[in-house]
Amino acid sequence: MKTPEEFLKGNGFVVAADIDRESMIRDFLSEMEKGLKGEQSSLMMVPTFVGVDGKVPEGARAAVLDAGGTNLRGAIVEIPPKIDSRENRPMPGTKGEVGEEEFYEAFASEVRRLAPMATVKKIGWCFSYPAEATRSLDARLVRWTKGIQAPAIVGQYVGEELLKRLGGGEIAIVNDTVATLLAAKATEGDRTYSSYVGFILGTGTNCAYVEKCANILKLGAEAGEGTMIINAESGGFNKIAVSAFDKAMDAKTSNVGYQTFEKLISGAYLGGIGLEIYKAAAREGMFSAKASAALAGIGALETMDFDNFCAGFRKPGRDNPLDAVFADPDDAKMARRLGIPVFERAAVLTAVHLAAFVIKSGEGTDASAPVAINADGSTYYKTRAIPFDATVRRELDAMLVSSRNVHYEITPQVDDAPMVGAGIAAML
Repeated sequence: MKTPEEFLKGNGFVVAADIDRESMIRDFLSEMEKGLKGEQSSLMMVPTFVGVDGKVPEGARAAVLDAGGTNLRGAIVEIPPKIDSRENRPMPGTKGEVGEEEFYEAFASEVRRLAPMATVKKIGWCFSYPAEATRSLDARLVRWTKGIQAPAIVGQYVGEELLKRLGGGEIAIVNDTVATLLAAKATEGDRTYSSYVGFILGTGTNCAYVEKCANILKLGAEAGEGTMIINAESGGFNKIAVSAFDKAMDAKTSNVGYQTFEKLISGAYLGGIGLEIYKAAAREGMFSAKASAALAGIGALETMDFDNFCAGFRKPGRDNPLDAVFADPDDAKMARRLGIPVFERAAVLTAVHLAAFVIKSGEGTDASAPVAINADGSTYYKTRAIPFDATVRRELDAMLVSSRNVHYEITPQVDDAPMVGAGIAAML
């Protein structure tokens, strides 16, 4: 019988040790350059017109809105990072279709509630749906995701429309990844950073970094001078080998053939990859007959359960289907040897991904002024199967510090990073 390692390799699964880090960094950098030029690329490289210059004023208080899922949140963001007067309500359009007035009134009423407590005139808005950013820091909605039913809003400049209902004012709209980058500035204190990277690894993934405006060739003269944050939409990167298991998982998604990189590292998909591996292994007789029969009855596997099983962790109050399937110790041992490489690969790919964006920033060559990486998301911080954060740091040390003399620092985790970052966008 094949070893787990032979089985994975035979199905095109590239384990962490065999990933060609340097080749992949080159491919990331090439796709970035193409995206910045407006050429065909798997990376959208969206200009945001948001900069990072200036110190965040301590004691400042901004009214902030956060919309990107099924909830609309409003709060006051204060620096040093503190969230006050937070309230949640359903995102308009989640309970049925809404029109323009009902949609914007939900946001306007939150601003009216928060405005008397703010010291900053500009409103911060983390708006994490597909949208085109404008130089005035507005956002034109391209399409809804997550089941929002508000068709009249598609194509509108949502900031402009909200301000109409408020009788005027100023607004700064950013998406969650850009906001996560900006939240790194809340951790600076007296520290000096040469540049910033914002990274989200939760249900999905994305990266943002700071680019010289002169390099954003697709904007031409409109790019202006100085620097701005680029939202890479990096989950779409597709210059990467995928295994038979990845393809089988992808075939069951609603966006087959898209978001290739995201599907190899993020929480929405790792459980699906694990289930495909286990079912294929069962067909090859790598488990007992009892375990193989039980696997046939599992239609889906959540990443949390896959991760907890591989870690040998039992979450109180949560039944893990894999504990029952692999009740035999020999089956469990085999399953963990097959499953843990999925998380190891994800950690190395995460590090390669981050290394490419740090390198592209062109900064970090002075050890006293590293590039700040603000990482956010449950997959990054809560994975148990392997020491995810430690693995990423070890890989970054090798790819950046040792081989390139490029220095980075993963900043302390910022709670509610998207809200904090949106507040900072308003303050700057």
